[in-house]
Amino acid sequence: MLSAIGTHTLRFLQYLGGVSRQTRDGLYWTFVAPVRGKRLRWRSAIHQMVLVGVNALPVVCLIAFFIGLIMALQGAYEMRKFGALRYVVDLVGVSMTRELGPLMTAIIVIGRSGSAFAAEVGTMKVSEEVDALITMGLNPTHFLLVPKLLAMLVMMPCLTVIADLMGILGGACFAYTSDLGMGLFAYLRYTADALVMRDIISGLIKSLVFGLVIVQIGCYEGFTVTGGPEGVGRSTTSSVVLSIFSVIVVDVIFTAFFYMLG
Repeated sequence: MLSAIGTHTLRFLQYLGGVSRQTRDGLYWTFVAPVRGKRLRWRSAIHQMVLVGVNALPVVCLIAFFIGLIMALQGAYEMRKFGALRYVVDLVGVSMTRELGPLMTAIIVIGRSGSAFAAEVGTMKVSEEVDALITMGLNPTHFLLVPKLLAMLVMMPCLTVIADLMGILGGACFAYTSDLGMGLFAYLRYTADALVMRDIISGLIKSLVFGLVIVQIGCYEGFTVTGGPEGVGRSTTSSVVLSIFSVIVVDVIFTAFFYMLG
């Protein structure tokens, strides 16, 4: 038992160290290297933005709308007992901006893009295209990871804002059809009164960190693929599981941090 615990601990530390080194290199090539004359691959980054952000809009909007509607229905079920249906507006607005908007967006992006990153880089790894890049004098992190990182850092906050709005609209749909009979403009006014800038900013900060976690784990799983096509499948599955777990852990840490800030 002690041997198994030690083996898994060493594997975890090795994995954490590899992801940390890759994160360091990725941030260097993204923010420091351009200042020193290294050009960013903006065309590839814009292409990744389309794949990560624009193509994800329909599913993000649909799921966020229904999440907001479900939150309103569940909240109203309890608040009706106390005659406090009015506070459903506050519940939906604060929950979406602080927690559910960034978290649900991250989970959707993991399923769509995080797995795609692992599969794309992993396929290049097993077909020795990554080795060919190194032979040509190209840094794989700069060539493959940085465009994805730029796309994720730009599109995750955008998708989160859209998810927040759609979730609030889902709550407005309930408010209009329920006992509240509240119109859209009145609902939005009450939501604006309930929210403070800190609620929105905390959600956007989370979305940035979530994006960083997703792209780093997805690409690291791709870069470390072994075993041919079967290994690519295992790596893709592992990237999804580890990304969701890591995002939840990061969410807990940041939620506790913002809570302690008051």
